[in-house]
Amino acid sequence: MPTLSVPEHAPIHADPHERLVLALERGGIDILHRCGGVARCTTCRVSFVAGEPGRMTQAEYDKLSEKELLGQVRLSCQILCDHDMSLTPLQTVSGSGLEAGKAPAEEIEPEAVWRNKP
Repeated sequence: MPTLSVPEHAPIHADPHERLVLALERGGIDILHRCGGVARCTTCRVSFVAGEPGRMTQAEYDKLSEKELLGQVRLSCQILCDHDMSLTPLQTVSGSGLEAGKAPAEEIEPEAVWRNKP
């Protein structure tokens, strides 16, 4: 069972195919996800201390490229918890004053087309 380490929070044990955004929420972190987890808004961004995945969805690549964020952050809605990770959520509901948005689906949306991280 993969473990997520987030500053100032207890370790979160994730299911191997759970979306990172959902594991963070389940672990008590109020991660922002305005678009509902479909790689459109970039509000669910995280930065990695260790364990950054070596692959990403094409949707994540396209959105991060468009926003000129590629190589700086990752989108938690497009990451599966298939190994241990140490990360920092960059936008939370409580820190932004915004509403989270609709709940992300259990499966990655849009349908995942995987590529290597540049």
